[in-house]
Amino acid sequence: MKTQSRFIKSVVAASKADTPQMPWARGTRRAAFIAKRKGAILKRAA
Repeated sequence: MKTQSRFIKSVVAASKADTPQMPWARGTRRAAFIAKRKGAILKRAA
């Protein structure tokens, strides 16, 4: 299977899901996880 067709199939499958993952949603959750792992207090931007 070509890479492009595999990519297209994954995009179509993600679009059919109830709540597709948005690219900007990852940042806050990831930062919180890293801060928790390091034991640091997470600063929120206003």
